[in-house]
Amino acid sequence: MTHRGKHGTHLVWDWNGTLLDDIVAVVGATNAAFAEAGLPPMTLERYREMYCVPIPRFYERLLGRLPTDAEWQRMDGIFHRHYAEQRVSCALTPGVEELLARWKRAGRSQSLLSMYGHEHLVPVVRDYGIEPHFVRVDGRTGPSGGSKALHMERHFEVLDGIDPERSVVIGDAVDDAVAAAHVGARAVLYTGGSHSRSSLEEAGVPVVDTLSEAVELAGSMVDD
Repeated sequence: MTHRGKHGTHLVWDWNGTLLDDIVAVVGATNAAFAEAGLPPMTLERYREMYCVPIPRFYERLLGRLPTDAEWQRMDGIFHRHYAEQRVSCALTPGVEELLARWKRAGRSQSLLSMYGHEHLVPVVRDYGIEPHFVRVDGRTGPSGGSKALHMERHFEVLDGIDPERSVVIGDAVDDAVAAAHVGARAVLYTGGSHSRSSLEEAGVPVVDTLSEAVELAGSMVDD
């Protein structure tokens, strides 16, 4: 199922903020968690300017200190509870279904890698009807709040026959570019999710405003 053969570039898609247009839900859930810590709510613009990973460092930027373990656990739990409630009203990013179907029809492979919990991710992706487009769907299996680099490494270890150097990661966060570089893959970053364009440009990889641009660019970055 995971053999790519000689069909060129493999895509590794991010989920939250990339394939799933859920940034409003993410900001809403984040504000619910911030309220627990006595922080004022954030606008989408401020969220995009301040967001970083690991998530406790994001909270540190706003609290002026790292949250204690107890604070982190409480705020993380509040975030996930509110996010689960708000996620159900989120749609896929416009045009996603056709982009995924077209890439697959061309004989190319693609996978999905997310820091969203694996036990939640798989049924959610299935519910949106796009699971068959992917050779593999991997969500986070350890504690939340970490970086994606080691997760990306494990993802490629189980993607039989797929070379990271012929792969492009499409995501909405600087961490996606960091994770791609960690395994020797390339990256294209999308402005519709968690970061401002200026923040994304600091990663030193191409930045685009639409996923169709991302796919077009990814195809030209690796293919002969």
